Order: sequence, then C-alpha cells, then structure tokens
Amino acid sequence: MKIMAHLVAGYTTDEIALAAARGLADGGVSYFEVQLPFSDPAADGPAIQTACSEVLARSYRVSQGFAFVNELSKEFPSIPVFIMTYANLVWYAGIDTFVRTAASAGARGLIVPDLPFDHDEGLSVACEKYGLCSVPVVAPSMAPYRLTLLAKKHPAFVYAALRSGITGQETEIDKDTLSFITSIGVLGSSVLAGFGIRSGAQVRLLAPHVHAVVAGSVFVTCIRDACAKGPEAVREAIQKKALNLTAIK
Repeated sequence: MKIMAHLVAGYTTDEIALAAARGLADGGVSYFEVQLPFSDPAADGPAIQTACSEVLARSYRVSQGFAFVNELSKEFPSIPVFIMTYANLVWYAGIDTFVRTAASAGARGLIVPDLPFDHDEGLSVACEKYGLCSVPVVAPSMAPYRLTLLAKKHPAFVYAALRSGITGQETEIDKDTLSFITSIGVLGSSVLAGFGIRSGAQVRLLAPHVHAVVAGSVFVTCIRDACAKGPEAVREAIQKKALNLTAIK
C-alpha cells in the first residue's frame, strides 16, 4: 500500500523535520508531500495550521523550505518529493521562477489547492517546461463537466480531496467516497487520495482504488507529541505510525 506522507517544512525545527522524514522513509512511505508554511491556509485544519504558525514565528523563509526539499531529494532519491503550497507564495515569487526553483531543488511535482486547473495562472505550462507534475485537486463537489475538461489535459496525477472542509477531521470511507474515486477514473491519472486519513483501516479501504493514500495531520500530530523527547524519538514515533498505516491485516 502506497502512502504519500505530508510534512510541514521546518516543523518543529529543521532537525526534527529531517528526523520525521527519516522515520517516514523507514516506515515505508512512497512519497513525501512537503508543505511550505503559509500564514493563511485555505484547507488546513488545526494541527497543520498550528504547525505552520510555529514555523513562521521563527522567520522561516521559502528558501529554507526549498533547501529542505533538496535535502530530502538527495538523501532519499527513491522517494519522490511533491511540494504543497498556496498560490500566494507561488505568485509572489513569480510562477516561472517558483517552478524553476522547485525543479532545481529536486521536487517532482507541485500541489497548489487554490489554483484550479482551468485558472492556474500558467502553473501547468511552467511545470511542463521544467519537468514537474502539476497536480490538480479534485473534490466531490466538482461538476462532471469540469472533470471532462480536466481529462483533456491528461494530468499524470490528481489529488482527490475526499470531502469538503479542512484537513484533520477523520473521514468516513463509505460508498459515496468510493463512488467519487471511481468517477475520477475518466481522467486516466494516478489518484492521490487524502483528507482526514488517520488509521490503517481507512488506508486499507482506499488502497485498492487509488495510486496512493495521503496522510498529513496524523503525522504532524505525532511530531508534536514526540518532539520534546528529541529527534530520535520523533523518528521512532513516525516510523511506528507509518508502519501502522501501511500494515496489511
């Protein structure tokens, strides 16, 4: 079962963030999703919002986030790194500049939830130029005609937000959830499905229907709970959590 693991760059410190990444790698995750801390997120729940606020409080810069991505891409070359961020940071740097920098850092793709695929300000064009995947976000509320439009763009990956709202709250994987994922099949893309994934049971329900399951708040919370004990404790706690999510029962 493939897991895309979400990390907030620099949380709680650079050393802790790297220890968490090592724990995720030891726990068998298939992808890293690195979030650049942002002050006004649109989709993040309390755990990730708080993590971002704490990192920004120590004057963390976007350049440091790119440095973290570069560190991961070098230490774990077999685990692709996707950057998750919000449009403000991409726009402020300039679309072309941001994407070029992400590619130079070793990122394989970008997930920008508040840039819809049909009004992405040139993000997908820049990603194609620099060899990155632009990963559009789809949700159950998306109208069928927009899925048809998206299919014409042939994205390599799509991120399926399994429900509306913000991250963190546990998502029930029911018949409607699986029906939504089935409807995305028209895209012919590798589906990354997330939002509220907290247990191995959820992963096992989703895994047969998607390319990878995305888990975020559960790891951020684990880092928060273990960080006072130091980097090695974080690595061990994160490894255990990742193994729990990927275990076959």
